[in-house]
Amino acid sequence: MAPPNVVWITLDSLRADHTSLGGYERDTTPTLSRLGEAGYGFPTCIAHSKATLLSSGAILTGYAPTRTTLGIEGNVLPDGIRTIPERFSAAGYDTACLSRNSYLSSATGLDRGFDRFQWLASSTIRQAGVRTLLTYLRNIRTHSAGLTLDTAKHASPLLMNETAKGWLDDFERSDDPFFFYLHYNEPHRPYYPPNSYLAEYTEDLDMSPREAAEFALDVHNNLTEIIANGCELTGEEWAALHAMYDAEIAYTDEMVGRLIEHVRSLDVGETIVVVTGDHGELFGEHGLLSHKIVLSDAVTRVPLVFRSLGGEPELVATGDDIVQHADVMRTLMGLAGIDPGDTIGVDLRETTREFAVSQRPPLDFDPLLEENPAFDTSRFLDGTVTALRTDGYRYQKSEYGAELFALEDEERDVSADHPDAAARLDGDLGEWLDAHGRPAVGGETVEFSGSVQRQLEDLGYLD
Repeated sequence: MAPPNVVWITLDSLRADHTSLGGYERDTTPTLSRLGEAGYGFPTCIAHSKATLLSSGAILTGYAPTRTTLGIEGNVLPDGIRTIPERFSAAGYDTACLSRNSYLSSATGLDRGFDRFQWLASSTIRQAGVRTLLTYLRNIRTHSAGLTLDTAKHASPLLMNETAKGWLDDFERSDDPFFFYLHYNEPHRPYYPPNSYLAEYTEDLDMSPREAAEFALDVHNNLTEIIANGCELTGEEWAALHAMYDAEIAYTDEMVGRLIEHVRSLDVGETIVVVTGDHGELFGEHGLLSHKIVLSDAVTRVPLVFRSLGGEPELVATGDDIVQHADVMRTLMGLAGIDPGDTIGVDLRETTREFAVSQRPPLDFDPLLEENPAFDTSRFLDGTVTALRTDGYRYQKSEYGAELFALEDEERDVSADHPDAAARLDGDLGEWLDAHGRPAVGGETVEFSGSVQRQLEDLGYLD
């Protein structure tokens, strides 16, 4: 039997409880729901971290952030770490990656193992080709913000789709199976939906759709100041942020559906499609926005769907189970006949996991304290944090201490109320770190510059 193709789609900042799959009141992700109903839908996929660099590093290596050191002690993948694309390539797969986030680019080493790689940014957009650019420009009023020089307002899923379809057509002409990884930047802030979706969820707002989008952009541009001063937004302002974020999700979900329909139209054999988020997003929890500081469910719980087109592998995992991205990668490697080595996932055809693990680097509070010296940093655990998430608790620990949170209230440490649970999870955490969390190599850091630095600044990663 021929090994299956893989199309893995990651949507940036996709919070699970703002999706239809996650039970949200708005039907923001009908595509994900259909895929999950026909295949496997997991509303509780726990990301390996809270931000793109660490999460993508874990997805594309199958190792914990503290093992690769990527995003923990450095910002470049060390040479001694083997990537998932390298494993697929060695097994005879054509490998390709299309990325809209500069943390997933040659600047960080996460292009390693891909035969074909393209980072789509303002500085590289010409590489998309004349036909793709003309299609994008013809549709810029419906699929983006129209003719504006403000790059923060432009949506890119159409550009991603048109580029990806050309690559998929190339795969159809090859006799080899393919592993195609796509990273869409939406719904990452500034939550500025394309014109066609601007009014999707604004019927109950006093603001106009355009005013709501401009407010979301203003929050994006002043995020540090707003967080430092307690996220004191009005109910109307919170509703506007939710409406713009949800509209971005709904638009991107539609575009993912269009891309999958193109995959269906090809004569390429069995193709497994995975759609997920790299991390979630905060909307006032812990007095925070975006995906800053914490590892709570708002930031680490993302949806994941697993659907085979042209076949259906049997998984023992169900929608009630906790899964992680490394589990899905290990399962895909098993289906492709690839030795997963010492990667940390479990094969979901055979077993499920008792707990999920997320990690976060030491914190830098200086930007917040510069805005407001009275900002309370003592409520956040500093140092390199490892968090174990079960069905009922999140236990997290660093060199500075440990905390236990019940999932229904992730802001109050309940270690004193549940000492047995804290002790049990502390033992599990220690065993996990010994087995999977020790650095394999030393961290490596480079200074980002040029177009990479500009895009990171646009996304709010660099002040």
